[in-house]
Amino acid sequence: MSDNVRTYTAEHVDDEQETESSADEELQCPECSGQLATDTEHGETVCADCGLVVEEDEIDRGPEWRAFDSREKDEKSRVGAPTTNMMHDKGLSTNIGWQDKDAYGKSLSSRQREKMQRLRTWNERFRTRDSKERNLKQALGEIDRMASALGLPENVRETASVIYRRALDEDLLPGRSIEGVSTASLYAAARQAGTPRSLDEIAGVSRVEKDEIARTYRYVVRELKLEIQPADPESYVPRFASDLGLSDESERRARQLLDTAKSQGIHSGKSPVGLAAAAVYAASLLTNEKVTQSEVSEVANISEVTIRNRYHELLEAEDGIAMS
Repeated sequence: MSDNVRTYTAEHVDDEQETESSADEELQCPECSGQLATDTEHGETVCADCGLVVEEDEIDRGPEWRAFDSREKDEKSRVGAPTTNMMHDKGLSTNIGWQDKDAYGKSLSSRQREKMQRLRTWNERFRTRDSKERNLKQALGEIDRMASALGLPENVRETASVIYRRALDEDLLPGRSIEGVSTASLYAAARQAGTPRSLDEIAGVSRVEKDEIARTYRYVVRELKLEIQPADPESYVPRFASDLGLSDESERRARQLLDTAKSQGIHSGKSPVGLAAAAVYAASLLTNEKVTQSEVSEVANISEVTIRNRYHELLEAEDGIAMS
């Protein structure tokens, strides 16, 4: 007999018949075998033929309000805040507000204020159950503070929070400060998202030194096997041009200068921030927009000497292309 042929015993056939018959009975009226219907208004299941109430007091899983168009439905929908990796408990716990007012906006009595303060204290203690959660809470607060100071978007903060959680889970923190690892996570996340910040900018808002940030960053990237491409000088151009109030024409010209530098191989081994600053300065001169080297230096947080050196290299590459 072939292996593909399946045989059924009488016991199996009886089991299948019993299952089918029980399913049919659930869909039919037990009195007249009529079709059952659900009455959502009264929460009942009734027979459409004889009117027998088969089931009552059903749970209404819909909202208690009524909406007559899509706008009302959107306004009345009530859901909790989405979970986020930027909070140590992912935003699932309760937070007691700091305002000492009741639901009607009236100020609480002194006794009630003391009671609410005690509740806030205990609520904070319960939200962090162990040292790992306290560590995570402090680190995520640091990431949010630094990201706000640097003007980084929400997706970068989320990515940095995920990187720090991975570092904590893989036990990379012993021997390193919470601030150092959180700063390195934010630096890595910004580069991954294509909105990089220079080490000097990161160090300016961090509580740790630049050397420690660089050392911790290399360690975290190596241990977590993060795939981070080298910073592209062009990714700095829009921010520098915006801070300096330059036109779209200058920004486009700066990108052209950097493209030329890449084709000539000039960008290899040079700071992408310095190249971007020099390209912005050169573009402002080529489009007759008055920007000084000191202004560009202040915005890019790079020395004027670096801007001058890179500026001459960019123009020489441009001239070389034009002559050829």
